[in-house]
Amino acid sequence: MADTMSVKQAADLWGMAERRITALCREGQIKGAYKKGRSWAIPTDAKSPEDRQMKAGTPSRCSKYKKSPCLPLPVGISDYRLASSEYYYVDKTMMIKEFLDERPMVSLFTRPRRFGKTLNMDMLRTFFEKTDEDTSVYFKGKKIWRCGKKYRDYQGKYPVIFITFKDVKRDTWKETYDQISKILRQEFERHSELLQSGRCSKYEKSYLKKVLEEKADSTDMMMSLQRLSQMLDEHYGISPIIIIDEYDTPIQQGHMRGFYDKVILFMRNLFSGGLKDNRHLSYGFLTGILRVAKESIFSGLNNLKVNSILDGQYSEFFGFTPEEVKAIACYYHAEGKYGEICAWYNGYRFGDSEILNPWSVVSYFGSGCQPKAFWQSTGSNEIIGEVLAHAGEDIYERLNALLQGESFLTYIDTGVIYPQIRKNPSSVYSFLLVAGYLKAIKAAPAFGGDYMCEVALPNQEIAFVYHKEILQKLTDIIPQATAVSIQEALYSKDAQSLKEEMHKLLMQSVSCYDTAGENFYHGFVLGLCAMMDNRYYVSSNGESGEGRYDIQLLPKAENMPGILIELKAAKNFSKDRLKQLSETALKQIEDRKYDTEMAAKGIQTVFKYGVAFCGKQVEVAVASL
Repeated sequence: MADTMSVKQAADLWGMAERRITALCREGQIKGAYKKGRSWAIPTDAKSPEDRQMKAGTPSRCSKYKKSPCLPLPVGISDYRLASSEYYYVDKTMMIKEFLDERPMVSLFTRPRRFGKTLNMDMLRTFFEKTDEDTSVYFKGKKIWRCGKKYRDYQGKYPVIFITFKDVKRDTWKETYDQISKILRQEFERHSELLQSGRCSKYEKSYLKKVLEEKADSTDMMMSLQRLSQMLDEHYGISPIIIIDEYDTPIQQGHMRGFYDKVILFMRNLFSGGLKDNRHLSYGFLTGILRVAKESIFSGLNNLKVNSILDGQYSEFFGFTPEEVKAIACYYHAEGKYGEICAWYNGYRFGDSEILNPWSVVSYFGSGCQPKAFWQSTGSNEIIGEVLAHAGEDIYERLNALLQGESFLTYIDTGVIYPQIRKNPSSVYSFLLVAGYLKAIKAAPAFGGDYMCEVALPNQEIAFVYHKEILQKLTDIIPQATAVSIQEALYSKDAQSLKEEMHKLLMQSVSCYDTAGENFYHGFVLGLCAMMDNRYYVSSNGESGEGRYDIQLLPKAENMPGILIELKAAKNFSKDRLKQLSETALKQIEDRKYDTEMAAKGIQTVFKYGVAFCGKQVEVAVASL
């Protein structure tokens, strides 16, 4: 007979409640367990059972035998304790194991916004921080707890300095500095036990009081991480962990609002004191969108391990994997929605992992499984706006090609910095990739640690963001009256008016080199159609029938007609040739049954437009069903 362990020992080993272990033994779920007196004996080599009541996210939760209501989704929750105990939590605790197996001195994780950076950093903080509360309860039942005593021994071991700059989005340097100072003071106040420490000197305590009483100058604040880590080390007898979340948010704001040099100077000194050659540091963690290495913010920081979206390590811990999303869909009885979820929110590739946007997936389920561009409303898309503002013909043509579902090869510098947008327009693709507006289909290492990547749009949600931002650029040049006239012509099936208004608009607002090919016209018409988004769901290059339509306007109201538009472009102008092309485009809609999706949705009336361009000339053919 194999050696056995008690229920209590098994509960400690597997991170489960003793009552639950007993119930599983009684149900025969633990192989080899047998009754011994009033308790149970469990083989020491028994495998951890699947605890279907404790593990949020297991497929069994959507069983028809489920008695309790589903847990709510953690929309906007970045507090690990709350998210892991009261909400549906996708277990990312194996990130802790991956770190402890390697233990780099300072780790930087760069990911797009709303991909779980703050929640993961709070998870690390909760795991490592020495507190009066027994925080191990938030990890029992999680994957890290089942990895053994070697890893559990690190739980609650270190003092922690935790700073997040995610909300530092002010218009001036003075406002930014004041907010950063307040954040740092709050962290000092969280460690106010140091004022009573018998191990810290009077000088150190006077510095602490000066910070708390808002009497510290900018030099004092630049030294704050260094000084606080030293005091914590002296007080607790172990060097602290420093966690800085969204470190580059104030830097982006400085770039956009004109105080870039000032914020860079402050942050460089702040981070240097806390992370560079600081003998009072156990480990450091930072998150952000950009690496910002060329800023010299991390100058001389040779103990920095960068984990970008193109690196394999930690790739599955920021965002949801397909398996995790399938489990969520099953839990909420929405297995049939998985394809729609992927179309809208999948497509990212971090290292070797396929990743879905976690914010959007959670929001999708939270909104009753109605697909929307949730991510675009979570923060500023000013980077896209600035890219478009400085885009030349080649960049604008490539962005329109992306909207057609195409990809292209480009050089990617993962250390790109904000001023490069204006100085080097080709750097825009590096920005768009690291910020989440592109995905890397393939990535090959280039010189200097950079990459050559084949890039494309990740999904429908990001295509929507491009449409909106490109539309914003178009609204600067399109007279409102003309836009309304074009919309009225589309809606009323008036081919002649549509032709005249589009020709007028092309003459007024488009230069000759802009009318280079079908990609330009596609983006141009798509932007016009997007102005109708209060009445229509506008989509591009979607599959329907026996092919892919160019543009579809799906009505939001039952009494509205559906609209399909197919585009063609001619190289040499001929009135007869242009008319023939427009009729060919119209015939393509009918031959390939592009109206199949609308028919399936019960839309009775569909207007079909074949539109042909050559330079600034346009011809329109129309039919209806």
